[in-house]
Amino acid sequence: MRSPEADSSSFAEAIASKLSLPAKGVRATLGLFAQKATVPFIARYRKELTGGLDEVMLRQIEAEQRSLSELAQRKQTVIAALEKQAALTDELAARIAQCATRAELEDLYLPFKPRRRTRAQAARERGLEPLAERILAQALGGSLEREAQRFVSRECDVPDVAAAIQGAKDIVAEVVSERADVRALCREAYRKHGWVRSVAVKKATEKGPTKFEQYYDYAERVSKIPSHRYLAIRRGEEAGVLRVKIGIDEAEALLARMLRLMQHVARSPFGRALADAVHDGFERLLAGSIENELAAELAARSQARAIEVFADNLQHLLLAAPLGAKVVLGIDPGFRTGCKCAVVDGTGKLLEATTIYPTGSEAQTSAAARKLAELVGRHAPVAIAVGNGTAGRETSSFVRRALAALAQPHPMLVSVNEAGASVYSASELARSEFPELDLTLRGAVSIARRLQDPLAELVKIEPRAIGVGQYQHDLPEAALAQRLGEVVESAVNHVGVDLNTASAELLAYVAGVGPAIARAIVLRREAQGPYRTRKDLLDVPKLGAKTFEQAAGFLRIREGLEPLDASAVHPERYEVVLRMARDYQLELRQLIGNANAIDNLQLSRYVDEASGVGLPTLEDIARELKKPGRDPRASFEPPKFREDVARLEDLRVGMLLEGVVTNVTAFGAFVDIGVHQDGLVHVSELSPGYVKSPADVVAVGDALTVKVLAVDLARKRISLSAKAAQAAQN
Repeated sequence: MRSPEADSSSFAEAIASKLSLPAKGVRATLGLFAQKATVPFIARYRKELTGGLDEVMLRQIEAEQRSLSELAQRKQTVIAALEKQAALTDELAARIAQCATRAELEDLYLPFKPRRRTRAQAARERGLEPLAERILAQALGGSLEREAQRFVSRECDVPDVAAAIQGAKDIVAEVVSERADVRALCREAYRKHGWVRSVAVKKATEKGPTKFEQYYDYAERVSKIPSHRYLAIRRGEEAGVLRVKIGIDEAEALLARMLRLMQHVARSPFGRALADAVHDGFERLLAGSIENELAAELAARSQARAIEVFADNLQHLLLAAPLGAKVVLGIDPGFRTGCKCAVVDGTGKLLEATTIYPTGSEAQTSAAARKLAELVGRHAPVAIAVGNGTAGRETSSFVRRALAALAQPHPMLVSVNEAGASVYSASELARSEFPELDLTLRGAVSIARRLQDPLAELVKIEPRAIGVGQYQHDLPEAALAQRLGEVVESAVNHVGVDLNTASAELLAYVAGVGPAIARAIVLRREAQGPYRTRKDLLDVPKLGAKTFEQAAGFLRIREGLEPLDASAVHPERYEVVLRMARDYQLELRQLIGNANAIDNLQLSRYVDEASGVGLPTLEDIARELKKPGRDPRASFEPPKFREDVARLEDLRVGMLLEGVVTNVTAFGAFVDIGVHQDGLVHVSELSPGYVKSPADVVAVGDALTVKVLAVDLARKRISLSAKAAQAAQN
């Protein structure tokens, strides 16, 4: 058996086939992974090698490689165990080598696995295996009873013919339940024709209604049940409210197929015994095993889908439009404890922090208005960012009234999603940034910075704490953390990072960098001043040539010594750009940003296959030279809420409202309409046409006009419709 490392050379064909990707590109990608190249670097700077595979494809290749490596390692473990038992034959080794899935491999290994004592083992110890083999052989001659009589023995604890036959059937039942082809047949039947059924647990539900009422008597096909529904049913089961079973209606048809696989001969004297054993093996041993497998498979599938929903939402949130490097007043709203206010400058540096009480007594409200006016007059913020949590709408209304009384131009008022701000406030990072500042005031700083640059601020928070997921606490932590980490890495490298202003937390997500080198980059900056060129990075301890290759193109230096350092052009391609400038008799700075000159470049002249410079790279360079260092995120536009709708009680059925999508799930989208309670637009209400997935229609951060369908004050639920709003506007 080859080692997993040796097997990796054959992974390319399998991965290319499964993902329908060019084998050449997959081979190149695996080779680059072996050289420790990162996904963002490969996607951006190695297009010629991969054939232009994008980040999504590269992540899929990475995941498949990981899966195949794990399978190869498991094969090694199984081989070693079989060799130890002296059970490994050439035929078995060949079948193991051909296994394409973990399930196939485990089916082959199952008969050899150490196990607790079974009825079949006891029967074998009583010498009944030859009789079981006669049943399996399905001979046309002889008699089962006469054969069984030969095994009757008081000494062997086989008192009579019935005991001998039963023991033999126990052996046959186990053989049937462990045959790889039988298990594969049953597994496939359950996948195609199985049902997930849930019923209420009487004791848990007799005290009153629960949130799982719709699943008290519920059934749905295994092949059809969506991820969010299965996760909800599982949660109900774990809460002790539901009893869940996966079964199959077509059991008789399945048993008939199993009998055919076992070469059952109805007219054989041993035929009835084989049929009994197959039925017993299915009901007693196989059905439960397959049910557990399918439950685990459904859970894994549902969790994977939920992780992707979370990842998609997080990506849109991270790439939300930034206000930019402008002065902002952040307000973390509250009732009893007041509203914490923090003013930050264009770089996010704290200028002033204080607390106001706009929802208290008349005197407190007047004092709050005066203090707010003083802050605005002193610092002239471009915007006031108000957190959308508790007291958010009341605070926004107060700020709007206070601003109306001012003579000077008003800053814009923006509601900011504050999910996770409290996590940041209590973090070690926040304490190190603002050791003298009260925890709640740190939250106001975070809210202000989120408006300036959502990406730069949100990377300081554990992605799982941002709260844009679905059934988050039901998901495997390691898989969720890995996927969300990939999303953050992708977003950071897509936007690019200013080397002279970025925090260590932001730098850590740059391709090839990581937390330790990020801290070293910041320490060098603090000790020696701003970086003047990208090459200065090579002076950072532990930052070698490989890390520089991976990271340099994603790091920007504004107004440095090298003009191209402010762009996404990689240093390894600077010479190509210099050639372009020389050919057109321009200084480098005259070429950068000169759209006419760049449009006239004959890119084919600069193709150099030997050094890996092809048209894809050259086209990227030309696009970047036109708008060097351009932020790819959208332009900022503040959301608009109706001023007369601040509470749940203000809502009326039929109202048309503008809102902001805060979360997208498999069953719909949640929308903030300014009443401190998000409303749900069910997938069926998102668009006039059929919508397969809400993510196909909306994304986190989207502005959305909705119509109020229903308001449940008792349960604080709002039902909204986007398609009804569209119809009303047309």
